[in-house]
Amino acid sequence: MAHESTYQPSNGFARWMDERLPIMRMAHDTAIDFPTPKNLNYWYTFGGILTFCLAVQIVTGIILAMHYTAHVDMAFASVEKIMRDVNYGWLLRYVHSNGASMFFLAVYLHIFRGLYYGSYKAPREVLWILGVIIYLLMMATAFLGYLLPWGQMSLWGANVITSLFGAIPLVGEALQTWLVGGFAIDNATLNRFFSLHYLFPFMIAGVVFLHIWALHVPGNNNPTGVEVKDAQDTVPFHPYYTMKDAFALTVFAILFAYFVFYDPNILGHAVNYVEANPLVTPAHIVPEWYLLPFYAILRAITFDIGPIDAKLGGVIAMFGSIAILFFLPWLDTSKVKSARYRPLYKQFFWIFVVVCLILGWLGAQPAEGGYVTAAQILTAYYFAHFLIILPVLGLVETPKPVPTSISEAVLAENGGGHGDSGSGGAAAPAGATAAPDRNA
Repeated sequence: MAHESTYQPSNGFARWMDERLPIMRMAHDTAIDFPTPKNLNYWYTFGGILTFCLAVQIVTGIILAMHYTAHVDMAFASVEKIMRDVNYGWLLRYVHSNGASMFFLAVYLHIFRGLYYGSYKAPREVLWILGVIIYLLMMATAFLGYLLPWGQMSLWGANVITSLFGAIPLVGEALQTWLVGGFAIDNATLNRFFSLHYLFPFMIAGVVFLHIWALHVPGNNNPTGVEVKDAQDTVPFHPYYTMKDAFALTVFAILFAYFVFYDPNILGHAVNYVEANPLVTPAHIVPEWYLLPFYAILRAITFDIGPIDAKLGGVIAMFGSIAILFFLPWLDTSKVKSARYRPLYKQFFWIFVVVCLILGWLGAQPAEGGYVTAAQILTAYYFAHFLIILPVLGLVETPKPVPTSISEAVLAENGGGHGDSGSGGAAAPAGATAAPDRNA
């Protein structure tokens, strides 16, 4: 959504800089004056929250790396030293470890919001794909960091995950050996994982930059799914959405602070406070909570599928459950974006949310009996949602009337005009409109 720049350099230095490196103009046009749909609700604040989470993880990670020792004989002790002897080391570690959970909590809400409002549809397919790449990098970063405390769950969780690569035909064994750095998880593995864990957040930051760039080309989606028609549909990003994002971030930070200061270990595993021992296997090996749905999908495949054995089938199902997200813009055949106007899709959306939550719970249960059967049923539904339900719904569903413009929807929500009031629309204050020279 291109718009004419309104940036005016305030002094001689600013004018000189603007002629050579217009970074202040870019910041002004993207974070201050950017024309934004006037009806965005609080579900659209998680982009800013995720940027905050990424910054927190990078800053705390850099400081922790100054005190961490990536050696199997000293890693566990170095983490304990950080907790006990480094000034505010306990705070840095708890912010970093709980920050990973907060990061994933925010990204899951961000993803489900995109699914509900159809933010993956044209012209935002590249924006969605970049978001899925960020999600993959987050998962890889979390997995790599899982080993670093060198506790029992770290070691054995990494053993399980790295062994999956060995199931890949032809190259699996060589790939597993390269990833581990030998034939068993040891010092070479710890060094590899630490190096990559340090690198990946900066890769995430680079893709985030592309993600924001891709967002500013078509502009924000909005709860109606209707594209911006004219300047009356938008307001400047500042002050309306900077203030809204700041309030949402404050509420999120209170939740974050609760975990850091009052219950910092509740999201972890007690067995990980025991130093890694390759001779003692924990009774129950599970990943962190944010990876549990995919772990349940992995364990749901307990049978051979033709020439594909159960282990390889589980690996394909687990990675396929993420890879399928890349094709979502083309699997959903409906022309209507927002679930507000899609009564059937709205029901299937909430069923899908419940399925994902139950898969997460099943991932934490023993791989036996009814737990496996339930995981198999829900795994089948997970794939059916994308491969069957979404394509068919677009052909058979009769959507509700969609408003002709964002302004019409906002007026309807405030008691005038015509349209569906939907859920949680947040209009700008009366009289707030975009600058008249803006090209929406």
